[in-house]
Amino acid sequence: MAVQPNIGGLKSPEALQRALTDAQYLADDALATAAYLALALGKPMLLEGAPGVGKTEAAKALGGVLGRQVIRLQCFEGIDAAAALYEWNYPRQMLAIRQAGQGAPNLYSDDFLLERPLLAALRHPGDSLLLIDEIDRADHEFEAFLLEFLSDFTISIPETGTIRATRPPVVVLTSNRTRDLHEALRRRCVYHWIDYPDPGLEAAIVMARASSVAEATAVAVVGAVNALRAEPLAKPPGVAETIEWAEAATLLAGQGARWPDAFRRAIGVALKDHDDLTYLAPRLGQFLPGEAA
Repeated sequence: MAVQPNIGGLKSPEALQRALTDAQYLADDALATAAYLALALGKPMLLEGAPGVGKTEAAKALGGVLGRQVIRLQCFEGIDAAAALYEWNYPRQMLAIRQAGQGAPNLYSDDFLLERPLLAALRHPGDSLLLIDEIDRADHEFEAFLLEFLSDFTISIPETGTIRATRPPVVVLTSNRTRDLHEALRRRCVYHWIDYPDPGLEAAIVMARASSVAEATAVAVVGAVNALRAEPLAKPPGVAETIEWAEAATLLAGQGARWPDAFRRAIGVALKDHDDLTYLAPRLGQFLPGEAA
């Protein structure tokens, strides 16, 4: 299949970075470059990183910048091809048979076909972005099937024939690296590792996503979150939790709570694991920002 760039009017990584910023996703140069190359080369992009660093949000923001619908395939243990490709609507087929009487309805028309994400992406490659989320949660057999799909972007439906994409769809895969992915899948993709943003960038993200949060509050909560991430926690707070903690504390402070107490009372939006809260309870105060605004 000939490569057809999907970059639209975006002429450079810098142009894509500015467009993502306008969409309120603050990407660094490395991520913008990886995304631009994936689009320009017609290759899938594989984003790896710890949970909560913004991998899924990056795909959604990219879809918004390109004006494409994001079609999401959420992977899970035991996922199979049927969940990703298509299914026939058997109850509707049986109803059609009963209603047809002596007739012979076409039971394998689109009226009875339930599209799943991979088929939907093949049918609409020009106006969709396929997000294959948390591929590391699927088993090796599904990963091998997915590799074959990404090789030729075709689906064979025995009852109707083969469906082939007219152009390579835009595809973004994410992985939390709970297991190693096959090298063949990695080679097919443009790869980028997303780490936690540096404190300055994360504070900017907080202010971009939460307009009610003052700059001093954003800086204070980012410092506290970075200290929490240095602890051996089961579920360290991601960027989304940083934003939520700043928003929640700001809300409580607006109702008269003092800043350290506002952060303490809102801790449930930052730490969402009982063992983590129990582990930090004796010294939680040292992680709470003081006068944040």
